[in-house]
Amino acid sequence: MIINRRRRALRGALAATVVTLATAATAGSAFAADDPAASAVSAEQRAQDVRATPGARAAAAADAPVETPTFTMTAVHKQSGVLYHYYPNRTGGFAPRYEVGVDFEAFADSIYVDNDKDGYSDGTWHLRKDGELTFGWIDDDLVHHSTQTGRGWNIYTSVLSPGSIGGAQEADLIGLDKAGVLWGYQGYADGRVTARTRIGGGWGQYTQLAGQGDLTGDGKADIVARDRSGVLWLYKGTGNYKAPFAARTTIGAGWNAYDRLLSVGDLDADGRTDLVARKPNGELLRYSGTGDAQAPFQKPVKIGYGFQNYNLL
Repeated sequence: MIINRRRRALRGALAATVVTLATAATAGSAFAADDPAASAVSAEQRAQDVRATPGARAAAAADAPVETPTFTMTAVHKQSGVLYHYYPNRTGGFAPRYEVGVDFEAFADSIYVDNDKDGYSDGTWHLRKDGELTFGWIDDDLVHHSTQTGRGWNIYTSVLSPGSIGGAQEADLIGLDKAGVLWGYQGYADGRVTARTRIGGGWGQYTQLAGQGDLTGDGKADIVARDRSGVLWLYKGTGNYKAPFAARTTIGAGWNAYDRLLSVGDLDADGRTDLVARKPNGELLRYSGTGDAQAPFQKPVKIGYGFQNYNLL
């Protein structure tokens, strides 16, 4: 019942947010293009800040916080622009699609977070193609709130949230710019983010970045990156926002067989983060996580077909 209530709240909140953003005027001062969503809060202050947000209170009060959440897969039909949700069925695949009923054509991405550590999404960053980033979240009473995080985010070719990269309660963001530099933003439960911190250069060699949780069993958020030759690399999280990822290690070759890699967290309900991969013919496969840094994924299992019709977010 709680899961169903949260799903209904999430669907209603998403529909309301999309409609509001699609019809809102673009008035307001834009953030500087070289530092989108620059905040008065420094990364150093954020690292030391003890917050009393609803999400933090809920997590602190939880008997057993869930460290490996499960998220919805968002799919936008390539021709119609209509938004669909694919909810995990908790057996390793997805339930039949749910049509949200809104046009998502103006949006580039939806990035889910679980700030209250109950295992399910309670907040979403929405990234528009014009560079506006907004955040919507559901409080403990399932009431929806939304705010604008900032503008200028279209300088990034990829934006995602692996989870917390700085060791705090709430999920953070990373963005890859067109020069191949990776940047980190520490997040708050109300959608604010700190000024960005440079993670490092050379990331332009990768064609895909993915990750939403801990892949190696050490409790820190990790990511994977595919290079142009099809080799997949693992970047283990460190928990240090100044240097959030350790030196890369190889997972294996042949990953150019897929045109989309993404994570929705724990898809098969075993407490470990998984990876979803799509072939150009639309076949969808699940790589179940092992929690082992030396071999983080099991052999792929086919979980669907026909997904070539969508942009998977």
